[in-house]
Amino acid sequence: MLPEHLLLAGMLAILGLEIWSGRSRDGHALAVVAVAAAGIAALWLHATGFSAAPFAGHYSVDPYTTLPKAVLLGLALPVLLISRDDFAETPYYTLVLASLYGACLVVSSDSFLTLFLGLEILSLPVYALVVLGFLRPQSAEAALKYLVLGGAATATLLMGMSFLYGWNGSLELAVFGDAVLAGEPIALAGAALIIAALFLKAAVVPLHAWAPDAYEGASAPVTAYMATVVKAGVVFAALRVIGTTTLTPPVLGLVALLPLVSMAWGNLAAIRQTSFRRMIAYSSIAHAGYLFFAFLGAGAGRWEAIVFYVVAYGLMNLLAFAALPRGADDERQDRLDALKGLHRRRPAAAAMLAIAMLSLAGLPPLPGFVAKFLVFRNVVEAGHTFYAVAGLVASYLGLYFYLRVIQYLYMGEPEPSAARGQPRRLAFAASALCLAPAVLLTFFPGWLLDRL
Repeated sequence: MLPEHLLLAGMLAILGLEIWSGRSRDGHALAVVAVAAAGIAALWLHATGFSAAPFAGHYSVDPYTTLPKAVLLGLALPVLLISRDDFAETPYYTLVLASLYGACLVVSSDSFLTLFLGLEILSLPVYALVVLGFLRPQSAEAALKYLVLGGAATATLLMGMSFLYGWNGSLELAVFGDAVLAGEPIALAGAALIIAALFLKAAVVPLHAWAPDAYEGASAPVTAYMATVVKAGVVFAALRVIGTTTLTPPVLGLVALLPLVSMAWGNLAAIRQTSFRRMIAYSSIAHAGYLFFAFLGAGAGRWEAIVFYVVAYGLMNLLAFAALPRGADDERQDRLDALKGLHRRRPAAAAMLAIAMLSLAGLPPLPGFVAKFLVFRNVVEAGHTFYAVAGLVASYLGLYFYLRVIQYLYMGEPEPSAARGQPRRLAFAASALCLAPAVLLTFFPGWLLDRL
């Protein structure tokens, strides 16, 4: 539990420093150091192949848990870097570290007990983060919606766990696979409820209603955190639950159809948006569909496709937020129109935003294309060609709104009142953290795939 211990030490250090110094504005550097140290520790554990199963089988450490932890912590670093302009006080950084602690606990869960605990620790701080910036009156409403629907997800997960426990008498995650293969009504009901809870936390259609309001009501760094780290944590939770389970009807239909609908609806709804963050919300709904669609695959290809997709999607989302000039994402200018002619005012920011949009659209040779290729190839190899074709059709729906952003960046005329916009402090460092591995994955995707 070295990464978790380092995060906990970071939280205690931030709180202790505030008590000792009487200042609440020294948490940023400590949070960055704690997350970086935890990420390095996770990579070291992965490189050494360390394996252990403490706590009576409720928690495990192995290469399949340490690498996802490193991914989550690596995605959190750019978020912390771009947070410096919006948040200086201790509570923000304490909440982020607490949420990351929950994400790491989820990844190492070997029982539904620790999975439930990890998901709650991951989610509860985020409810507070949404309202912390209070950018607009709707922030409190968005946080309340998120809290209520998050509570519904928790109740659904507990109900599914109780069904499986009543059926099998065990809380081990392996019970999920047994339930799917057994095909008994109470077992299938428990499995379906657990999948529904994960869909709700990841904002998969039709359980997505909280996402647009929460993303729009939160500050830009919090939106970036929810769209990447939180979503990745939920997907890794699903990976722990489903694992190598061979999905059979009717669970197969649930995992195939709802993600397909999520892809199509997320892409279509994003076309109508005029708010950048609301557009990202619907984009994340579509990408949640792709991530859960990858569970139709089988064998090692499922693991590779999901982890690679999480990395590529997370990096490009964070690159977009890091490149977004300060002033283009506040209450008055949270409009796509504010990006018109950005290449004239801030050419580097426009170029990075364009790269992020093209990759999220899945155009070659960027990492987003490689990620989608891995997903659909694995689904086809598993024998689900029809679903793969339907997914490809849904993917084309997303091209329009991503290319529209690029049109605004390079072909739109800036409004006379448009401000030049200032780069976020540490934005260059955050952009470099996202862009460097993205370039590496563009030309050498095997660099990551060989390590999965």
